[in-house]
Amino acid sequence: MATKEEDVKLLGFWASPFSRRVEIALKLKGVTYEYLEQDIFNKSALLLELNPVFKKVPVLVHKGKILAESHLILEYIDQTWKNNPILPRDPYEKAMARFWAKFVDEQVGPVCFKSVVKADKGIDVAIEEAQELITFLEKELIGKDFFGGKTIGFLDMVAGSMIPFCVAQAWEGMEIDMIPEEKFPELNRWIKNLNGIEIVRECIPNREKQIDHMMKVAERIKLA
Repeated sequence: MATKEEDVKLLGFWASPFSRRVEIALKLKGVTYEYLEQDIFNKSALLLELNPVFKKVPVLVHKGKILAESHLILEYIDQTWKNNPILPRDPYEKAMARFWAKFVDEQVGPVCFKSVVKADKGIDVAIEEAQELITFLEKELIGKDFFGGKTIGFLDMVAGSMIPFCVAQAWEGMEIDMIPEEKFPELNRWIKNLNGIEIVRECIPNREKQIDHMMKVAERIKLA
């Protein structure tokens, strides 16, 4: 358990799934931290100083040590504060959690948002391609409360911040029912389980505000 003397700062953006997942991890571990909201469209001198390579949030600062990239930050948090483990201890299960987390950020996120927004092949084809990817996650949840088993873990933080609490707001704004309960019962049950966790609810952006933000992002993608 962290104390007030831990000196932890998090640079983030309220609508960023990458920032939200780090906040969930810090809260799960009971880490006291200072949150520094960033304007990702007008990047601060502090953000550029701390993350000159990628110039993105999140950035975690712990006792003067600087870390960027959300997956690496989650692993650092898990290894630094041992209570409430985030990653599985079994080497194979840990590797698979990393595999599916990479899949979420590099495949599900872009295809289920950017490809659907642009819909170069038509909206029906875009939705079908997105749902094909989502089906892989549906299968991973069979017989589980969370991807990590009985408790929230690494993949839940990554997938939860990206799908139900980010791109789902874009789908809602576009009036697309991407994950209907009859087609994805496991994912819908998992989302309900996530919403039942207080620390997760504390990190979820306001729904109406998030929809408005995602629609503005969608417009920029269309014009690009």
